Amino acid sequence: MRGRDQIPQPHLLVVFLSVLLTLATTSYGVNVTYDNRALLIDGKRRVLVSGSIHYPRSTPEMWADLIQKSKDGGLDVIETYVFWNAHEPVQNQYDFEGRYDLVKFIKLVGEAGLYAHLRIGPYVCAEWNYGGFPLWLHSIPGIKFRTDNEPFKAEMQRFTAKIVDMMKQEKLYASQGGPIILSQIENEYGNIDSSYGPAAKSYIKWAASMAVSLDTGVPWVMCQQADAPDPIINTCNGFYCDQFTPNSKNKPKMWTENWSGWFLSFGGAVPYRPVEDLAFAVARFYQLGGTFQNYYMYHGGTNFGRSTGGPFISTSYDYDAPLDEYGLIRQPKWGHLKDLHKSIKLCEEALVATDPVTSSLGQNLEATVYKTGTGLCSAFLANFGTSDKTVNFNGNSYNLPGWSVSILPDCKNVALNTAKINSMTVIPSFVHQSLKGDADSADSLSSSWSWINEPVGISKNDAFMKPGLLEQINTTADKSDYLWYSLSTVIKDNEPLLEDGSQTVLHVESLGHALHAFVNGKIAGSGTGNAGNAKVAVEIPVTLLPGKNTIDLLSLTAGLPNYGAFFDLKGAGITGPVKLKGLENGTTVDLSALQWTYQIGLKGEELGLSSGNSQWVTLPALPTKQPLIWYKTSFNAPAGDDPIAIDFTGMGKGEAWVNGQSIGRYWPTNVSPTSGCSNCNYRGSYSSNKCLKNCGKPSQTLYHVPRSWVESSGNTLVLFEEIGGDPTQIALATKQSASLCSHVSESHPLPVDMWSSNSEAERKAGPVLSLECPFPNQVISSIKFASFGTPRGTCGSFSHGQCRSPRTLSIVQKACIGSKSCSIGASTSTLGDPCRGVAKSLAVEASCA
Repeated sequence: MRGRDQIPQPHLLVVFLSVLLTLATTSYGVNVTYDNRALLIDGKRRVLVSGSIHYPRSTPEMWADLIQKSKDGGLDVIETYVFWNAHEPVQNQYDFEGRYDLVKFIKLVGEAGLYAHLRIGPYVCAEWNYGGFPLWLHSIPGIKFRTDNEPFKAEMQRFTAKIVDMMKQEKLYASQGGPIILSQIENEYGNIDSSYGPAAKSYIKWAASMAVSLDTGVPWVMCQQADAPDPIINTCNGFYCDQFTPNSKNKPKMWTENWSGWFLSFGGAVPYRPVEDLAFAVARFYQLGGTFQNYYMYHGGTNFGRSTGGPFISTSYDYDAPLDEYGLIRQPKWGHLKDLHKSIKLCEEALVATDPVTSSLGQNLEATVYKTGTGLCSAFLANFGTSDKTVNFNGNSYNLPGWSVSILPDCKNVALNTAKINSMTVIPSFVHQSLKGDADSADSLSSSWSWINEPVGISKNDAFMKPGLLEQINTTADKSDYLWYSLSTVIKDNEPLLEDGSQTVLHVESLGHALHAFVNGKIAGSGTGNAGNAKVAVEIPVTLLPGKNTIDLLSLTAGLPNYGAFFDLKGAGITGPVKLKGLENGTTVDLSALQWTYQIGLKGEELGLSSGNSQWVTLPALPTKQPLIWYKTSFNAPAGDDPIAIDFTGMGKGEAWVNGQSIGRYWPTNVSPTSGCSNCNYRGSYSSNKCLKNCGKPSQTLYHVPRSWVESSGNTLVLFEEIGGDPTQIALATKQSASLCSHVSESHPLPVDMWSSNSEAERKAGPVLSLECPFPNQVISSIKFASFGTPRGTCGSFSHGQCRSPRTLSIVQKACIGSKSCSIGASTSTLGDPCRGVAKSLAVEASCA
């Protein structure tokens, strides 16, 4: 037997090289730093495009597809917050499973070849319940949130360190070979730090020092924090950040939140942001020296369960993002931004090689040039006025629509103008079907439902009594939306309140967010706040009887506050006064200080009815339009793989569960104002209320049910209905595409993919209109409209103008029908010239099957 020193030398060499290779493979990382112009990855400046996807707002089964579509759309980086209250709902009890599997999400980002930006916070805002803070944090003795407070700092450091350690253990930082190139500590604190006085400055210095001490090997950022201490990079959030300047000449210009739309509130109209304006904002940022920009959101997703903040944030968190709530590509937003990203990347070499030089081309007109001594040259021409202009630049003439930027990667030829969209538009539609596909009558629909009545007032053994009115959040610790306030009072025969025909007014004041009043077991009235003012004050006519009367007040929350100075101290619930007032004689009885009985949550919650178990009632007849009822039914999933929604039209307000998983709060009776939805012109500064739709309609009727949550048959749907509805009106819906459209003028630039074409014929061919069916196995089945000349209108409502080529329809049909995609030159050489000397365009609407 040979000794160790007798192993042949060639074998030793192989073993040694094998060990070296293993070490290199497992420990290889990149060096991420920054200078005054950009992030540097292994010493190379990078122009990066990022997008936000929040892992709990979708399902693990959706993540890989969302990430791939983001990559296909031209993103380099995926950004996400870390949601403390999701991961530590009970102190020292952690949850990183399912939708909360942060490690899996980050690994998928890396596997797709993208970078990650981990915004730990741990305050996140995000229209998320309590800003991401766990409610138990509020109960720690002596704690004050987000200031120089030792109990808070201890907990913040403990959680931040836990997340960093978890990422390190999985080797997910770029310094370890993982995808994470940035981390964020705190969040938009500079917007409100003046409210915290001198302690704010010492808190920010501490937070920065604490974060850096965790030694992630990648830079840290603070957004909206002008005094972020070195080496923390301060970054910008907003609709526009082109004028932003970092607080040091050694830091790059970075934009952590470019709001791609806006969030929806129950009771509000649906906001949207035109892609022409969004693209303008992005191009202006890169034009004026920015090198990292993040879309908030790139995919918004769904606020499942009770995760919404606000209060009154809707269950949908669609955000008008390039990838919609269901994970489908939103066109033309996704496609136009993809073209924009390609155009910017064509300029990257020049952008990172030098500083920008900007000059005026006239009023509201600018040219910015990146030119190096080696001959590299890229330029941006901007018109930040609202009127179209023609400018001269480098001896050439360029048309600049109002509120637009033209990108010239070679300082001569236009690759893209932000106001001229080459990408197609897709009009989506929801195709409805009965929840009971085989139900052929109202009776059969009713018989498919079972129910359980939620008791009015106190029904649980853990009820308790206290004198006076209690604030709700401190009482419930957010274990439930609901808190019962119950009181029995005796009215004597000679009571003045009974003198005027037994008619009395019940006066109730609440900090919010809504309440229902029951007198002697019957609903008497309700009140609700709104996103602008959560407080509720109601005056409800009631009939009291001689003798004992019960007053049961059900107070409810609709998401806890998530933003603002001291948002954690904003209360909820019925804090009074609660009074009985006589209509005629002015008699008033203040009930506020009496002994009230309290019950946290519902009996049905205690029984676990959301799972569908328990003894449900099916006879005598389905109760409808009555408050406080649990409903249950079963359903089969729609065929195919189109995204699923449930249409809750006909219901009032409540929460719904599919196979035991909460799809969120539903509230189709909360209707938006009738005004405010006028036509939206993308030109001019955008704000969250500039572009609205669905005025005078329910804020949300359709609620996402992830495909992964349902089986092909035998699914259980459970509802808790608060105010009354008819569950037989509920329908399933699948999201599909109704039409594809595109409208391209002769003045449009070539498609970006053709910009660098070496073919002179392709370069001279002119603009191209392209269509592509959005789903696999689809082909273009019909052409609904086609016109070359002076067509009018928008997708879904095109009409012919006075000038049109008679050949257009047949040419488009021949090119497109039966194909998954098609392209047609928007030029007279392809389609003929129906009117010489007139600016022409090609408009097409098609459908796929």
